Amino acid sequence: MWHDLVVVQIPIVEKVLRTIAVYALIVVLFRIAGKRGLAGLNTFDMVVVFLLSNVVQNAIIGNDDSLLGGAIGAVTLIAVNSAVTRWLARDPRAARLLEGTSTTVVRNGELVPGALRELALRPSELEHAIRIQHGDDLSDVARARLEPDGQLLVTLKAAEQSATRGDIEELRQRLDTIERLLTDLGRRA
Repeated sequence: MWHDLVVVQIPIVEKVLRTIAVYALIVVLFRIAGKRGLAGLNTFDMVVVFLLSNVVQNAIIGNDDSLLGGAIGAVTLIAVNSAVTRWLARDPRAARLLEGTSTTVVRNGELVPGALRELALRPSELEHAIRIQHGDDLSDVARARLEPDGQLLVTLKAAEQSATRGDIEELRQRLDTIERLLTDLGRRA
C-alpha cells in the first residue's frame, strides 16, 4: 500500500513535461475560443470545464496513480501558471499574444457592427453589464469593451455618470458663494 502512495510510476521528467504540455494546450484552446468563454461562465461553460479536467487527467498523470505523482503534477501546474502570470505582467507583447486585446462592443451609444456576434455575446449580457455599471441602456454608454480577461467594462457618457463626492462638494461651495452674494445684495438694498 505505502509503495503505491509514494513510488512514482513514470519518470518525473515525463510527468512534468506531460503537465506542461497539457497546460500549454489548454491555454491555446482558451485563446482560440476567445474572451467570451471567460466573460461569465454559464451552465454550458461549467460543464465544459468539468469535463475538460476529466478528459486531460490521463494525459497529465499517464499510468501513474500515486500520491506523489499527483503532487508532482499539482506542483508543476502551480509553478507553470505562476511563471506564465509573472511573464505576462512584465511583457505586454506576451500578454497580447497569449491573452489578446480588448474588443470594443459599444461606441457613442451604438453597437459596433458585428462585435457581439464575433464575441458570441448576447444583447441581454451586454444590457446586464450596462445596468450593473450604473447605466440605464445602450444610449448611456460612451464606450464598452470586452477585456481579454472576459470582463465587460462600460464607460458611461459624462452626462450619465453618477455625481462624485467631489462634484457634490463643488456644488455646495458654489451654493455657499451664491448665498453670500445674495445676502450682500440684500444688505445693500
